[in-house]
Amino acid sequence: MISSLLILVVVTLMAVSMYRGFGLQEKIAGNTLEKQRSLQAADSALRYGEWWLNQGSAGSAVACSGNAVNGNVLTNMRVCSNVLTNPATLPWAGAIEYKPSTSMAIDSSGGLKSDGTDINYAKVPGLYIAYLGLGPDGKSMLYQVTGSGYGGSSTDSASVVQSVYAMTFRVVDLSGP
Repeated sequence: MISSLLILVVVTLMAVSMYRGFGLQEKIAGNTLEKQRSLQAADSALRYGEWWLNQGSAGSAVACSGNAVNGNVLTNMRVCSNVLTNPATLPWAGAIEYKPSTSMAIDSSGGLKSDGTDINYAKVPGLYIAYLGLGPDGKSMLYQVTGSGYGGSSTDSASVVQSVYAMTFRVVDLSGP
């Protein structure tokens, strides 16, 4: 009888520890999902900025400050003359907002969509393109492209990715042999 009670206590303790372990694993999985969602949103904004630069539409750099502009309208895209001093502090003044698709649901409260099929992103992904000057070869123009993205919570899941993009121009003599 005593041994049966001891076995029952041991099994109960194991069950409680497994229950707690599953809860912890669920939280870890949820946090990983949020991190990946925010990272993919930030990377999408960054790639859009690099694509836009590659189209040759950069023009001259302007001072960027104030409210964000809608980057889904190509005429609103711009290159900033001022570099971000602290990219980790979100949101950025003068940023470009880029929503990669019309099906991306944005709701500041996060959570699930009303139909339960997906989550709401807490904020629209951001993009900031700054002109850095000429490269060391004197033939490349360097740009700092920074993208930000959010998961389902603006306070818990935000990602920032950054690249330096070089646009190289050269003249090729096609009249030779």
